[in-house]
Amino acid sequence: MDKILIVAATFFEIEPLMKELKPFPGNETSFLKSFSHKTIEIDIAITGAGMVNTAFFMGQLANKKYSQAINAGVCGSFNFEIKNGDVVNITHDYFSEMGAEDGNDFLSIKQINLGDEIVINNNLIYNKSISKLKVTKGITVNTIHGNEVSIRQIIKRLNPDVESMEGAAFLTACKYYNWPCAQIRAVSNKVERRNKNNWNMSLAVKNLNEFLINYLNQL
Repeated sequence: MDKILIVAATFFEIEPLMKELKPFPGNETSFLKSFSHKTIEIDIAITGAGMVNTAFFMGQLANKKYSQAINAGVCGSFNFEIKNGDVVNITHDYFSEMGAEDGNDFLSIKQINLGDEIVINNNLIYNKSISKLKVTKGITVNTIHGNEVSIRQIIKRLNPDVESMEGAAFLTACKYYNWPCAQIRAVSNKVERRNKNNWNMSLAVKNLNEFLINYLNQL
């Protein structure tokens, strides 16, 4: 039986999917639940928000064997061609806040010779559903952008399409484990000064989970 991993920050983001799956007895933990779908065994990890939580719980899976892994969640969009509800495939993700300040300038972690700020998914899952998604560039942040000045600055520096709080940490773990993977997210809002009246979280969650169910049906 193939075994895949789905990682999400919150239960809310993938609750509809979990309701479609059959619980599968396994080595469950406080953050990891096992399910089955057709002939596929599925582990779902709920890590909590943020790259630290994601990295920690991905580390707990070091001895697991998965044929593929998906990071599923919602995101904000800097790209006004990407609409609320759109599901995207994030293949390039930056640890955009890692670096140093030099007066008014920001130096990336690469510029100060402490590593690379970008994580590129060179081991993308091959799947018809995934291949149809818009390929995007993301940033992973501790603080979601909501200030006009910082939004302009990050667009000028990295010109990201979307942002999340977990993606680059997930891709880094998969890179070390050599797991075929994909970071799949649905847009819940435009990146702007915080205005929840402009968000459409329900549409993002609906479209994300419909994609995930179709994805599993193609395996």
